[in-house]
Formats: sequence, C-alpha cells, structure tokens
Amino acid sequence: MTPTLLSRLSSALTERRLRVHGLLLAGCLWSVYVFDVATPGLLDRHGLVKGTDFVHFYVLGLLALQHRGSALYNTLLQSAIAQQVIPGAHPLYFVALYGPQVSLLFAPFARLPYAWALFAWSCLNAAIFSACCWAIWRTCPRLGDHRTTIIILAIAYPAFFHLIAWGQTSAPALACFTLAYLALRSNRPFLAGLAIGLLIYKPQLGVVTVLLLLFSRQWSALAGALISAFTELSIGGLYYGTGVVRDYAKTLGHLQQVFPYLEPRPYTTHCLRTFWSMLVPSPVVATILYVASATVVLFLTISIWRSHSPLSLRYSAMLLATVLFAPHLTVYDLVVLAPAFLLLADWYRERQLSSSPLPMLLYLCYSLPLIGPLSHYTHVQLSVIAFVGLTGYLWKIAARPERPVVAMA
Repeated sequence: MTPTLLSRLSSALTERRLRVHGLLLAGCLWSVYVFDVATPGLLDRHGLVKGTDFVHFYVLGLLALQHRGSALYNTLLQSAIAQQVIPGAHPLYFVALYGPQVSLLFAPFARLPYAWALFAWSCLNAAIFSACCWAIWRTCPRLGDHRTTIIILAIAYPAFFHLIAWGQTSAPALACFTLAYLALRSNRPFLAGLAIGLLIYKPQLGVVTVLLLLFSRQWSALAGALISAFTELSIGGLYYGTGVVRDYAKTLGHLQQVFPYLEPRPYTTHCLRTFWSMLVPSPVVATILYVASATVVLFLTISIWRSHSPLSLRYSAMLLATVLFAPHLTVYDLVVLAPAFLLLADWYRERQLSSSPLPMLLYLCYSLPLIGPLSHYTHVQLSVIAFVGLTGYLWKIAARPERPVVAMA
C-alpha cells in the first residue's frame, strides 16, 4: 500500500467503526475459546491440553517444589512428569530454555491441581495486561474520553487472546516494559533499567533496549539493567546450586540446534528472522537477509531514540524494534506492543495531522497477526511488513523538525 492510500483508508477509521470491529473480533475469538475449552476434563475439543504451554511451566513449578534442579533441562523427564499430571494427554515435549529462576515463579501454582493452577495463572495474566493498559492509558490525556473504545480493543487484541489461550508468560514482559516507560517518563533511568533487566527471563525481548541504552550512553539505566538481570539469575543459582547455572549455560550453547523444535509452527511467529526463513528457501541467504534487515531496523530505531521526538514516539519505536529484532517471537509476545498502540494514538490526537497513514498502520499492526496462519501457504508474514512500515513512518516523523502542536477541536 502507498502512503496516499493508507492516508485515505485512515480517514475511514472512525471511532464507531473501531468499536464495531473490536466487538465483532472479541465476540468471535472469545466465543470460540469458550466453546473449545467447555469440555469435561483437562483436554479441549481438539484433544489438546487446555492451556497447552502452561503444562511446561506447571512441571517446572513441580520440579521447584521438589528441589530437582538437575531435571530443569531434561526434556524427556519433564514429558514423563506431564503424562503423570495429565493422564490421557498426548506426549508433550517442550524445549527447556527458561532460566532456573522461572521455575520458582510457578512453584506456588504447582501446589494446586492443574486446572485450578491454569485458572489462577490466566487470571493473573489478565490482571497484569489490564493493569499495564490502564497505567499507560493514564499517561495519555487525549485518550481520556475514549475509555470504552480502548477497553473493547484491549479485550479483542489477538495477542492477548493467544496469551490466555496458550497459558504463556508474556504478561510479565509487558509489565517490565510498562514500568520502564513510567520510570523514564518520571526521569528515573536507573529504575527503568531495573525493570528492563528483569526481562532476562525472556532475553530476546531485552536486547534492543539494552543496545539503545548503550548507544545513547545512558549508563545509569544500563547499570540498573545489569543489576536486576544478575540478581534474577542468581536467585535460581542460590536455590538449586551452581550446577543448574552450568546446565542452563550448556542449554543456551545448543540454541541453534533446537530452533526447529522451538518453532514447530513458524507462521505463528512475527519477527524478521522467521519472515525471511519462510520466504527464502536457503537458510544461509535467509540468515543474511535477517541480519541485514535487523541491522537497518536497529539503526533506524537508534536514530529515533536519539532524536528530540516525544518519549511516547521513541518508546513505541523501541517496542516495534524489539519485536522485529528478536530471533524468536511468537504471537502471544506481541502483547508488549500494547503500550505502543496507546502512546501513538495519543500522540496522533495531540497533533491534528492531515493525510496521515498512522491510524491505518496501527490498525494493520493490530489486526494482521490474526491471519498469520495464512503465511503457511503464502510464505509472507504480512504483520512483519506492517511493523516495518510503522517503524519507517516513525523514523520519517522523528527526522522532521518538531512542529507546533495544533489543539484538537
């Protein structure tokens, strides 16, 4: 799509249309989910374990309760434990890549029966997502009168749906990014760094932010990130002993070999690496294209970050780069983009920009992950193209001289 066409389409995105689209989407997604899990027992209508990915975390919690650090990176043993916890389920094999400290988070949930543990974790995920959206919304004065629309779109957000459906762990990452933004907004870089460092449990989500802090010489924030990351990793070592740290390091050393098992459904991923690997048959060429495109995105983001643009625009660009740059990013990890949608919508309303493609770009970034499975046949992940397009637009805006703000009527 050309910028002119995007601008024309943007003018058609009235608030009423957004509400209708959000209500239809939420109704479809959540009614299908309720129908799927409304079965007796722990298996859904497709024979899958309810909250499939949560099985892995539940087993990690059981190992933490039993103080079995040596089993944290034993995939076969964990599969056997899962079979005991959920009799009748198909064998489940998860790539054990989380740091040992993550198992301690799930120890309290493992004290409950699986179904109740999944319910509690889903409620916690929903609460974290809601709290983060509310906290960011509170910093967006131009969105104060649009609460109902925001609530509808938050509930209908495809990434949030997948987060709950799969029982995944992306909500704490969203909390880290939200806390970091609030700290930077209050001019507390060290606290922002502490929040970013907690992402060490999903290190692929923290790489871009650390690089931005490094290139912009924000040493206080970097110090905070290093302190919290080291502290978080140390918790696992203190609980299990140093042997588990060696096992974790050895597992990360074999990361290249386990990637095919980490992404059994590449069409559910939304980053530059899998974009090229799905599009280009040659793994070597795909890797070269990934490195080249990720480098371009990184330098565009550094340029935006070091500009005089508002923090809302710079932080949104950083979140987009986080998604694109990550070597592995599944659809539920896209919840970390929730602050960007709110911040950019508020920024757009602050400036009465005429003929701007921004609303349509945001709409595409929000909705295109829905049709990710289509890329299984087309080999083109359209969501990634939308993310790159939005990043490029933010770069163009950041490169312009700051214009006076025109008050909204």
